[in-house]
Amino acid sequence: MISIRGLNKVFGKTRAVVDLDLEVRQGELFGFLGPNGAGKTTTIKILNGLLEPTSGQVLMKGFDIHNESREVKRITGYVADRPFLYEKLTGIEFMHFMGGLYGLDKKSCDAQGQEFLELFDLVDVADELVEGYSHGMKQKLVISSVLLHRPEIFVVDEPMVGLDPKSARKLKNLFRKLCEKGVTVFLSTHTLAVAEALCDRVGIIQTGRLLALGSVGELRSMAESPFSDLEEIFLKLTEEGDEPLPE
Repeated sequence: MISIRGLNKVFGKTRAVVDLDLEVRQGELFGFLGPNGAGKTTTIKILNGLLEPTSGQVLMKGFDIHNESREVKRITGYVADRPFLYEKLTGIEFMHFMGGLYGLDKKSCDAQGQEFLELFDLVDVADELVEGYSHGMKQKLVISSVLLHRPEIFVVDEPMVGLDPKSARKLKNLFRKLCEKGVTVFLSTHTLAVAEALCDRVGIIQTGRLLALGSVGELRSMAESPFSDLEEIFLKLTEEGDEPLPE
């Protein structure tokens, strides 16, 4: 579903992503992990057409992100780590705006958005201005709006930030239900317990390179830590792989 081949991104003398090869399957909940500055957000921005790769190719369901960007946008949804909202709109107006970007009319937005408003307890504030929402409410509104057009690939960067435990649990359940319907979820997070509990496979990136890839069990074997949780595995692998890249 997501195919990354020989991906490189260079900013001046900084190699943010280096020879990244990665395949993510349909219906898979894939965790993308790494320390700060590892290249996660750069990779995600390339996946969503916000950055041009220096070299390499990215295919989303067979569509090239560069040459077939319209088709890619039609089948993908993206929630950034710091999403932007038009705060002078009400919640429902923002959903209408987002739905309109994908060709949905107001009636369709209301019909498809109702389940998300109910899921995330936003029904009572749907007619209030977004500027009055808490951070967690804004996060839930963005997630709801991005899912209106039923994307086949859902890319999410740090989705749990600002969510209370109840909302976080609902979002986790939503991710699993989406995958059961064949949606591919590409999840970047620093919350390793979430990745361990949810993800079918995880990839760990460091200094732009893919350091490890597999299920948590496979990573335990790689790290020679058969009884460790993902946090211990992550720390062990990233400490061992913390070597500077040649220019």
